[in-house]
Order: sequence, then structure tokens, then C-alpha cells
Amino acid sequence: MASESAIRMARQHSLGDLPRRTAERTPDKLALVDGEMHLTFRDFDDAINRVSNALTERGLSHGDRCAVLARNCWEFAVLSFATARLGMVLVPINFMLNAEEIAFILAHSEAVAFVVQDDLTVIAASALEHCSEPALVRATFGGNAVEGWEPFAAWTSHGDATPVLVDVADDDPVRLMYTSGTESRPKGVLVTSRSLLWQYATCVIEGEMVSEDIDLHSLPMYHCAQMDCFLGPDIYVGSTSVITQGPEPSTLLRLIEQHRVTKFFAPPTVWIALLRSPHFDSADLSSLRKGYYGASAMPVEILREIAIRLPNVRLWNFYGQTEMSPLATILKPEEQMEFAGAAGRPSINVETKVVDDGDRPVRPGEIGEIVHRSPHAMLGYYKDHGKTDDAFRNGWFHTGDLGVFDKHGILRVVDRKKDMIKTGGENVSSREVEEAIYLLDSVAEVAVFGVAHPRWIEAVTAVVVARPGVGLTAAAVIEHARRHLAGYKTPKQVFIADVLPKNPSGKILKRELRETFSANAIQP
Repeated sequence: MASESAIRMARQHSLGDLPRRTAERTPDKLALVDGEMHLTFRDFDDAINRVSNALTERGLSHGDRCAVLARNCWEFAVLSFATARLGMVLVPINFMLNAEEIAFILAHSEAVAFVVQDDLTVIAASALEHCSEPALVRATFGGNAVEGWEPFAAWTSHGDATPVLVDVADDDPVRLMYTSGTESRPKGVLVTSRSLLWQYATCVIEGEMVSEDIDLHSLPMYHCAQMDCFLGPDIYVGSTSVITQGPEPSTLLRLIEQHRVTKFFAPPTVWIALLRSPHFDSADLSSLRKGYYGASAMPVEILREIAIRLPNVRLWNFYGQTEMSPLATILKPEEQMEFAGAAGRPSINVETKVVDDGDRPVRPGEIGEIVHRSPHAMLGYYKDHGKTDDAFRNGWFHTGDLGVFDKHGILRVVDRKKDMIKTGGENVSSREVEEAIYLLDSVAEVAVFGVAHPRWIEAVTAVVVARPGVGLTAAAVIEHARRHLAGYKTPKQVFIADVLPKNPSGKILKRELRETFSANAIQP
């Protein structure tokens, strides 16, 4: 009889297996484009094998943590699948963090390897100085030699390209993702091959992803949205991925035209920036057919503008969070205008409910917390059984988002629990106020949040960015909002700003805005 290990190996389908299987189907198909670097799927799988053998040679193996601090690049993609192939755990780190924050993640994750972009080694070295047991294996992406760090190029050109076969179980962790969160320290989200592969299948089916796609990746790959809703599924089905370091509008427009990109994901803030670019109307975007957004709802006025200026682009809203690997619900192209602003319906491998504080399902039209059951869900929070138990109470994953199902079965996210504004005894959704302000033509972007107030508990506050060349006053915004909203929902104060602070994923940082403007709260 065959041994249990032989049977497991024959049945294995883990994250690290995907590039090899795609390479066997379409070895000469273009997999990755990063500037002048072009890799076929055969090249990509070969590089993964070489890096896997280099990691093994350095004593790294199943279960070891490898942290990575880098901007988007082809090497990042290779490393993510090489670690998965060995059953190692990749720990992506936000490159905008400071040394102390990076040090916390390195220590908490118990990383034994650290791979860093060459121009980030100064802050990486500073972070390592804060660690009592710093990572022993260190390498750099990029062409600049850095003392004390191996060049990653030596790993991708390692002499042994023999395929590495490691027994990786479905629920072995392959990622440790740190949430930005609102707490003093981020939480480590353990994600397994099982979570990711079911999630990839959902993205492919619901997002209509096919091997003929040419996808542009501009949002940070350390974040699960770009990496696991798009790059991973692209490798799975055999699409071509064009990688760029960031979502700079003129660069994006040039790359879409140059590579005949058919598929693109960005949060609403980036879609807005593209539409406002002076190069938008002159760019040839005729190849673009599929657009995706997430992180926040797309303003209705922007949906209308995209429909006019990009009439051949079909849009999807992907809603979820890191703990769901990350996709949970989808608003499909044919539903965009009828249910504008909604998160959509539970995706094919997700079961979703809205519940009250006792975890009892509420009726359509009633607000409650959004909860899910799905193989997408994380394994748990690393080293935090208490938060894990609370998140999974009563057999459902609790998102912390407030939502409501309508009579059509469409989910709307009302707000994060923490973002619901409590003013004068009433609850106000920041999203509803933002939508009303976006109806004002002179508004480019807006963020609404609550600021502590001695009379109203919280004052509804808006920070607005005007369209270029348009004069806009706080009084005009308040007057406009008053015509569209109940009095208690109308902002008590409005500030005009040049820009809104955002993280690399394009999400507006309301926490920073609260901190900046709390000192300016109006008095009773």
C-alpha cells in the first residue's frame, strides 16, 4: 500500500504548486513584465525553483518565517511563491512603516530571513537593531550591492533549478499578513494555502478572469488585495502580469496603452486620479475591458463618469478584508448603477449574514454586523487566542463592519463600527454624507468622520479636496449638504485641503484626519 505521505504528495494542491502547473500548460506564455524584465511561465517557475534551493541551502525550511520589505517588482512575486513551495511563511511588510514598527513585525513574526529592496536597507538595518534576535539570512532586491546583505540575484541564478517537493498541507500557514488596524499594534493574520486557493477560485469565477487577460499591478504587493485578488489568480489561470511600483496616473495610462492592458484594479481614489489626469483623454485605453475596485465604495458620480469616459469597461466591486484572504462579496458589472455604493452579494465560496449583538440574524433593512463562513477565512491571529476566539465566536467570522441586506439580497456596508458617527444621540454613516458631498461638481475627493465634541458627543466633520482650478469654500459645501441631508447629518465643520492622506493601497487614512482636525473642533 502507498504510504500516507505519498498519497498526500499526489493529492497536494498548495500555493507553491500553481506556477509549476501553469508552466507545464503554457511554458512559453508571457507571465511577468517589469520594465525591461520579461519572464515566461517557464522562466518564472525556474526562478522559483532556484530561489527555493537557495533558501534550503541557507538552512531555511517548512514553517520558517521570511519577511519582505519592498515595492512592487518581479522578484517579490518569485519570493512569494518560492517560500510557499517550501512551506515557509512569507511576512510582507508595509514599506511606509518606521523602523520601530518594522521591528515589531520582525520580532512578533519571529522572522529568520529578511529580504529588502536595496534602497530600503537603511531603515531595515535600523529595525534589525531593535530586535533581540535579528533575522540571520538577509538579501536585497535591486542591482546595488549592500554590505551585510546578499544580492537576491544570486538566489535567482542559483546553480540548482531542480524542482523542490515539500509536503505542504492545506492548512499549513504560508502567509502572515499584518493588518494596519486602529489599535496600538497590528494583528498578524495567518493565511493558509486552503484559504488562498479557494479565494483564487472565487476571484477567477466571479471576476471573469481568463488566461487571455493582461493585468496591470500598481497597488502594493505587500497588501493582499493586489497580491491575492489579482496577481495570484493571474498566475493560476496563466494571464500576463505587468508590474509597476506605484499608481502614478501618467505611468498607469502609459502602461495600459503600451502593453494593451485589458484588466486593472485600483481603489476609487486611484480611479479618480486617472480621470483627473491631463493625459487621460489623449491615452489609448481601448484595450481596457475589465475594471475592479475595492477598499471603499465608488462614489455614484464617479461611476457615472467612468461609464461615459470608459464605456467599454465593465466594473466589479470586491469587498472583503485581510482576514478573508481577502474577498467576501462582489457587486457585478450589471448591478453597478442600480445598486451603486453596495458591496454586492456573497461570492460563490462565501456565506454572509448580518447579525445583531447577540449574533442573531436581522431582517432585511436592519443594520447589524457583517459575518461570514468560508474557506477564505484566516486560520487565526498569530499569538492572540483571545482575539481569534472573539472573531470566530459562534462559528462565524466577525468582520467589525456594519451592514444591511436589502430585499434583493444586496449587501450595503454602512460603516466600520469605529467609523459610525454618534452625534446628538443619532447614528450617522460617514459614507452617506460623503456620497451627498460628491454630488457637488467642484468636489474631487472628500472624507467624513466624527470629531469629539462636548455637546454633540461627535461633530460630523468633512475634509474636501476641490477639483483643479475650481474655487470652493467650506460654506458652499455645508450649504450643498444641507440641501441633501437631514440637519443632524450635515457637517458641522468643513475643511478645504490640497490632498487627503492615503496609505499605499489608496485607502484614505481617516485616523490621521481625526488626529489632525480634532484640535479644531468647534465649541458648543
